[in-house]
Amino acid sequence: MLLLENAAIRSMSDTICGNYQADILEGSILIDNGKILEVSPKIELPKSADCMKIDVHHHLVMPGLIEAHCHMGITEEKKGQEGDDCNETVHPITPMLRAIDAINTMDAAFGDAVRAGITCANIGPGSANVVGGQFAVIKTSGRRIDDLILKFPSAMKVAFGENPKVNYAGMNMSPATRMAIAGMLREELVNAREYLAKKDHEQVDINLHYEAWRPVFEKKIPLKAHVHRVDDIFTAIRIAKEFDLNITLDHCSEGHLIAPTLAKEGYPAVVGPDFTSRNKIEVQNVAFKTAGILANAGVMVAITTDHPVSLIQSLPLCVGMCVKQGLSLEDGYKAMTINAAKICGIEDRVGSIEPGKDADIAVFNGNPMEVFTQTLLTIIDGQIVYRNCLF
Repeated sequence: MLLLENAAIRSMSDTICGNYQADILEGSILIDNGKILEVSPKIELPKSADCMKIDVHHHLVMPGLIEAHCHMGITEEKKGQEGDDCNETVHPITPMLRAIDAINTMDAAFGDAVRAGITCANIGPGSANVVGGQFAVIKTSGRRIDDLILKFPSAMKVAFGENPKVNYAGMNMSPATRMAIAGMLREELVNAREYLAKKDHEQVDINLHYEAWRPVFEKKIPLKAHVHRVDDIFTAIRIAKEFDLNITLDHCSEGHLIAPTLAKEGYPAVVGPDFTSRNKIEVQNVAFKTAGILANAGVMVAITTDHPVSLIQSLPLCVGMCVKQGLSLEDGYKAMTINAAKICGIEDRVGSIEPGKDADIAVFNGNPMEVFTQTLLTIIDGQIVYRNCLF
């Protein structure tokens, strides 16, 4: 067992803190067998209990941070083309590709994530294809990917706009226009739906290409839509509604221009990366203000670094910049914890500190959104995976 004492707990849980998810509880957290056992102002254990105790000295204790969209380990930082497995750029429709077959947990970014208090990440293919493949949510510390999986598949990557256009127009093949992107995705969804309906009622040979769509049509996972521009956002929503599918709006760079409409639609947004240059036509309106405008309109918002587009360890700083530009402090904390967990479909396991959830916890000596704040302790599944030498 592990007991964290004298902690300033920002639980992000209505159960623990009443109606205000950002309230601070001064107390203790008891961890056993990788799970949070108890959260209370005071926890007394029998003297005979086999328990490690850590006095947190009233530092901030939070759920481990969650990166809701990135390419960590699938686009390795130090290995160039040899370590880049993010996009299968020879066919525009590849739903059967699985991120877990390409994520290298030895990528240096995993260590950076742990030192930043990031305990899990939603990782998957890039946006060069109309359909890129299946994302996975994994824990950020360990060697064998199979042991780190929190949810697989967690989403099906689809992309609209500039990236698939640029990639395939250069090959003199479709898609060369936004019309082709939407048309090819519709055709794929129709074919997949027909295959799945037939497979459920007849003896049909397994087709891995179309089987990959099953959790999407069963609404167990969403389409994870790469969308920057207003027109692409609306096209993604149009197709999701045509096929009655769940969807997340990833990047959503012009979402602030249509925030009330997106709030009415009810789909969540994973906003970012904003720590980057406006190096493409479709990101000309990228701004840190987007997250706040969307959240204030009623859209559920998480923040992404899109690592390695911006570095994974900059996640809390990205959130801080969004707070500086209008996102409320409470929504900032939510964006990298409970909101990210809900958007990734893992809120039953992580995203808040409460009994029964995974003991994924980060301890900071201040607000993690501030640049001088240090991570003091990172705990994943009840194990201390990082401890600052100053703590």
